[in-house]
Order: sequence, then C-alpha cells, then structure tokens
Amino acid sequence: MKEEKSRKRVYVGMSGGVDSSVTVALLKEQGYDVVGVHIKMWSDPSIPCNFKEDRYDAMRAAEKIGIPFQTWDLTEEYRTAVVEYMIREYAAGRTPNPDVMCNRHVKFGVFLRRALEAGADFVATGHYARIRNQESGIRSLDAARDKNKDQSYFLWTLGQEQLKHCLFPIGEYTKPEVREIARKFSLPTAEKKDSQGICFIGEIDLNAFLKKHIPMRPGLIVTTAGRIVGEHDGLAFYTIGQREGLGIGGGIPYYVAAKDATANTLVVAEGPYDEKLFRQELAVMDVNWISGSAPPSGGFRCEARIRYRQPLQKCTVNLQPTTYKLQTIFDEPQRAVTPGQSIVFYRGEEMLGGGIIV
Repeated sequence: MKEEKSRKRVYVGMSGGVDSSVTVALLKEQGYDVVGVHIKMWSDPSIPCNFKEDRYDAMRAAEKIGIPFQTWDLTEEYRTAVVEYMIREYAAGRTPNPDVMCNRHVKFGVFLRRALEAGADFVATGHYARIRNQESGIRSLDAARDKNKDQSYFLWTLGQEQLKHCLFPIGEYTKPEVREIARKFSLPTAEKKDSQGICFIGEIDLNAFLKKHIPMRPGLIVTTAGRIVGEHDGLAFYTIGQREGLGIGGGIPYYVAAKDATANTLVVAEGPYDEKLFRQELAVMDVNWISGSAPPSGGFRCEARIRYRQPLQKCTVNLQPTTYKLQTIFDEPQRAVTPGQSIVFYRGEEMLGGGIIV
C-alpha cells in the first residue's frame, strides 16, 4: 500500500488518437499511476463532431493498457475561452489561433487545475515537445525530436507553474516510432489517422461557421494599385495571404494583402511576390516568456516563426517600454504577416516564448 501511494499520479488527456494513447502506455510502463481523461469540448448539433467516436477510441485504448478512464465535460469553458474568442477576433478583423487558446485556457488551464485538485502530480498530453530541467531550476520547453511534428509553436503561453506539472513523453520520439510503439502495445488507435482542423472541433467550413455568428458587411475588393476587381462579403471572413475563395476571375492569382476597416475595403496583391504582401518589422502583444522573466530591454537576437511549420527566421527582438509590446525585426521580409496569429521565438532547440502579432 505504501508503494502504491509513493507512485506519482498522472492524469492524461486522451483525445482518442494514437499520440495520447502511446503517452498513456509509456507512462504506465515507466511506473506512473495513470488516469486517462477524455475531455469533451464541443457540442453544437449543427456541426459534425467525432466526440462519441473519439471517446470510444480513447476508452478502448485505456482498457487495453489497463488504466482507469474518465470523461470530463469542459464544453462551457471551451466555448468561452476558445470559440467565443475566435469569433470576437475574426469580427475585429484579426485571424486568431484557437489551438493556442485551447492549450492556454483548457488543457493547461482548467484541465490542469482540476487534475491537481483531484490528486494528480502531473498532467500529460500527446504533444510533440520536450521539457528540459536546467541547473538553475528553470524548466525549458524544447522542440520535439521529430521536427516535422514539433508542436512547441502551440505551447508558447505556458510558464513555470504549468511546466512543473507537465509531461510530454512522445516528444523524444518520431511519429513512425510512436506508431510502432502503439503496435507493440496492440493499441486500437495504432493506425488511426491524425485529426485535422480546429482543436477539438475538427474539420469545419470556417467561413460558413463565422457567417452564422458575424453579420456580413459587403465592400469593394481593390488591388494594391487601387483598381477595383470585385466585392467581398465582409472583412471578417478573409485573412492575410489568402488566395482561395476571393471570387475574383481573370486568371490572375490574387492574394489578400491588407484589410482597410475604415473604408471597408479588401486589398489584394496581384501575384505572390507583390511587395505589399511582405513585412520586415512587426509589433507583438500579449507576450509570454517560458522562463517567467522578460529578456534584456536592449533587445536580443534569436529566431522566430510566424506560422506553424514555417522554417525558423533570424530576427532581432526589442522591448518597447512605452507600449509594453515587442518589436520584431526580421533579417529578411516575411510574407503574409497576419495580425492575430502567433509569433514564437527560439534559440536553438529551446522555445523562448511568444506573443500575438499586432
């Protein structure tokens, strides 16, 4: 009995996919006292959802591994922190990243808090990332070994208080290795395809979803040279860099370059190399540093990405003390810098933190 109590207890968020199933199997093998939790985050009968199927797959994996399994309904928290946030941001003309907010407020917010209240020492997820303990006692968040699957970009809002209670076991493995581990344990999710789309909602027609919540406000589409080429349904339904769905004919590839809210005009570039599609400097708000400490006010050199899986780009980061925002200056101009999206900073393998592009 004493030995049982001395084991560290981990609550694992089980999505029903192969990554979280292998996370459970690895932790159980390492001697942790593991509890599987499937988190219900979405309930809208008008939009298809795989909740029941995913929950069943998670339950089957938990049964195969031999751990307790629970279902937690966090639909209200998800609706408030993720869905309503997403709608507000699009309505304001920005392009949010709901996966980042899901991690911030749900998985490593309410789920972590409730797990600790229930007696957990840690929570774990199937994220491809790595936690490294430095000699100073600071916990670093590093990119995964599998650079094609690395998800550190979506975890920039975490801090030391969360990381001391987090485990990311599959960050040390490649995706093929994870699937091989799943086969070794004969997990029912071993060959299940990866989910796509918005965190815990999945693949939806985003434009149709937004039009259910944001009124249309048609206006003109003009080129960067000022030529009228069409009409838009409302600036909220377009994002910087977008090419598809503009409804402009003529054979020229048009890309959204800017949104003029004052004139209610959508500005498009003619071709992918129009200089109006590129920015070298940008401002950043809502900044978080993984270490918990801000960098020197004089600025520093590092690398950053402004979208998931973008190759890292060299830049200089300066703190703006008058606005409490960061200024980022890239060595090379960046294409389709999108307000509302995340910029995430790295130094080598270490993810330093990030913020929201203004």
